[in-house]
Amino acid sequence: MSRRVVRQSKFRHVFGQPVKADQMYEDIRVSKVTCDSSFCAVNPKFVAIIVESGGGGAFIVLPLAKTGRVDKNHPLVTGHTAPVLDIDWCPHNDNVIASASEDTTVMVWQIPDYVPVRNITEPVVTLEGHSKRVSIISWHPTARNVLLSAGCDNLVILWNVGTGEMLLALDDMHTDLIYNVGWNRNGSLLVTTCKDKKVRVIDPRKQQIIANNFEEPIALQEMDTSNGVLLPFYDADSSIVYLCGKGDSSIRYFEITDEAPYVHYLNTYSSKEPQRGMGFMPKRGLDVSKCEIARFFKLHERKCEPIVMTVPRKSDLFQDDLYPDTPGPEPALEADEWLSGKDAEPILISLRDGYVPIKNRELKVVKKNILDSKPPPGPRRSHSTCDSDFSQPALEEVLEEIRALKETVQAQEKRISDLENKLCQFTNGTD
Repeated sequence: MSRRVVRQSKFRHVFGQPVKADQMYEDIRVSKVTCDSSFCAVNPKFVAIIVESGGGGAFIVLPLAKTGRVDKNHPLVTGHTAPVLDIDWCPHNDNVIASASEDTTVMVWQIPDYVPVRNITEPVVTLEGHSKRVSIISWHPTARNVLLSAGCDNLVILWNVGTGEMLLALDDMHTDLIYNVGWNRNGSLLVTTCKDKKVRVIDPRKQQIIANNFEEPIALQEMDTSNGVLLPFYDADSSIVYLCGKGDSSIRYFEITDEAPYVHYLNTYSSKEPQRGMGFMPKRGLDVSKCEIARFFKLHERKCEPIVMTVPRKSDLFQDDLYPDTPGPEPALEADEWLSGKDAEPILISLRDGYVPIKNRELKVVKKNILDSKPPPGPRRSHSTCDSDFSQPALEEVLEEIRALKETVQAQEKRISDLENKLCQFTNGTD
C-alpha cells in the first residue's frame, strides 16, 4: 500500500487560543459603519478601534496593558465630521496614527504615552485632496512620513505627512471603486484590487501600471459560500497568510512556498461568534518567550478579544527559526529620497531579547511657507471701544499665554495619569 506523504513544515501545528476573559477589552461600542476595512489597528504600545459616536467620527486608543472594562468616559480621538472608515499606525513611530473618514479627509494624530483626560481633538496635520469619502490608508513600509490614501473618487494619493504636502496623485488608473491597497516589502511598488475585477501592480513614482491582467492563477483555493469580505494578513517572516472573514467566525491560514503547489493549507481557528473587524500585531509586539508567531485582535459588537497563535515547542530557549530578524521602527529612507527614486529594504532588528517600545517620539510637521501667506481680508467691523484691533505685541502675548496654559494642562494630565497608574498598582497589590 502506498502511504500518503505529509509535507514537513514547522507551522503544521500552529494553534490559536483566545486570551482569558480579564485580558480582553470590554464595553467598547464598535462602529456599525458599512465599510470593508478592519476597524482595528494595533502596535506594541496601543490598540485602536473605530467606535460609534454621535455627530462626527471617532476611534478609541487604549494602552495594550489596559485590559478589562473600558470606562465609558474614556477619551476618544475625535476630529472628523463624519464616520472614521480606516485607521493605521505608523510603522516608524508607535505614537502616531492616521485616520481616514467619510468627510473626505485624512488626519494624522500624536497619541501620548499617558492616558489623556479629555478627547484628543486636534490632529497634527489634516490632509485634504480627495473629493469623496476616504476608505483606505496605508503607511509606506520603509520611507519616513509617506502615507497612502485611497478614496471613493477612484483616486490614490501619496502624502508627505512631515510637510502636509501631496507627493503624487494616481488619478487615471482605476475605472471603479478601489477595494484594497498593499505595498511590497521595500515600498517600491503597490498592488490594488478594484471593483472592475482587476488586480493592478503599480509603480507609483513612474505613475505606471506594470501588470494587471493575470492570465492564470498559480493556485486556486476554494473557500466557503459566505459573502463576507476577507481580510488578509501576511507575515513575511514565516510566509504565512491568514484570512479572516468579516462576519465569519474563523481564521484560515496557509503557508506560501516557492515551489508548486505554492499555497498549502495549514489549519483553521474557529470560534462561536463572528468578527466585526480584526487587528494584526506587528512581529515586534509578540511574546517570543511563548513561541507566539501572530496575535489577532478580534472585534465583537461590544468587546475586543486578543487571539494568540503559537507554535508548540518543548524548549524555553529563543527559537531562531521562528523569529528571523524583522522590520524594526527605524525608517530606511526619508520621503524625498523615496520620491526621487531611491529604494531601501526595511531596517531589521533581532527579537532575541524581546522588543521594548521606544518612548514617545513627536511627529514634527513643517508646512512650507504656511505662515507667510496672509489671511484673507474679512468683512470690515463697526469700530467700538471694546473692539479695537490687537497690536502685534498684544497678540503675541495672548498666543504665548495660550501656549503656556496648554503646557500646564498637559503636565497636569500626565500627573493625573501617573497617579491613576499608581492607584491601579496599589489596588492590584491588595487584591
